[in-house]
Amino acid sequence: MPAAPAHASQQPPAATPAEQRLLLVHAHPDDETIGQGATMAQYAAQGRSVTLVTCTAGEMGEILVTELEHLAADKEDRLGEHRRGEIADAMAALGVTDHRWLGGFGHYRDSGMQWHADGHAVAADDVHDNAFSRADLTEAATLLVEVIREVRPQVLVTYDEFGGYGHPDHIQAHRVAMYAAQLAAVPSYRPDLGAAWDIAKVYWGAMSESRMRAGLRALRDAGDTTSFEGMDPDGPLPHFVTADDDLSCAVDAQDHVERKMDALRAYPTQVTLDGPFFALSNNVGAAAWGVEFYRLVKGALGPVGDDGLESDLFAGLAGDAG
Repeated sequence: MPAAPAHASQQPPAATPAEQRLLLVHAHPDDETIGQGATMAQYAAQGRSVTLVTCTAGEMGEILVTELEHLAADKEDRLGEHRRGEIADAMAALGVTDHRWLGGFGHYRDSGMQWHADGHAVAADDVHDNAFSRADLTEAATLLVEVIREVRPQVLVTYDEFGGYGHPDHIQAHRVAMYAAQLAAVPSYRPDLGAAWDIAKVYWGAMSESRMRAGLRALRDAGDTTSFEGMDPDGPLPHFVTADDDLSCAVDAQDHVERKMDALRAYPTQVTLDGPFFALSNNVGAAAWGVEFYRLVKGALGPVGDDGLESDLFAGLAGDAG
């Protein structure tokens, strides 16, 4: 076969699944499954690399299982260790084999939270000395830089600037992830942690406004007035709901939604089987939690479908950037 003319367009080779690496940064166990569990399960099943970094063990979380209330922070203070087991079971359900704690297990503690009168989370009145929300930003980001340079992800997923609903640890995870992504790309910054790595695409997890309104309407039509209590299908919605015009990507992982539900079941201290996640799934179907949405905040938008959205977080990335 004759060689292609010198002026012919040369396309870089498409990346194989094993060359595609996703890094997710979350604050507490269960956050990852609620937000991106179906995406994680689908990508893991496809042979893509999925790395989850969890910043705290969720020591201050509410305990929904009566017989485990003794683990609470104001009692035995052993909830974090229990949730360590829960997230291990959840990752097994999702097929994710690379899970890490920022700085190691217990390095940062759950900051806790309380509800503001406006319906969003704010900092608790009493915060532990090594609470994640109090962490030095550069120190925490540097711990993540080491992971980034080891894993070399092309895609990073974390929270928006409000942490979805205002939890101080979610906001801190956003800050740490975004700053670490910048520092990791600087060759002269801590070269002892590995070669510089520039993450090609950064996304913030999101929830589609139109999907949320449709789901709420289905719940209310089915007579469910308690799931997502206080939310009106036709009224104002919380900050974590994103206007459809601001969305960039919708990963349709409905074939893996049961793995996401299994992972949620692995968190009995935090998620109840009769809670809103399962109620919405029962009334709307797999699309309720099997299609997960994202906002692109760094990188070029890849090819989009008729809905104007990417269908893959790696869209537009060719070859192995490493």
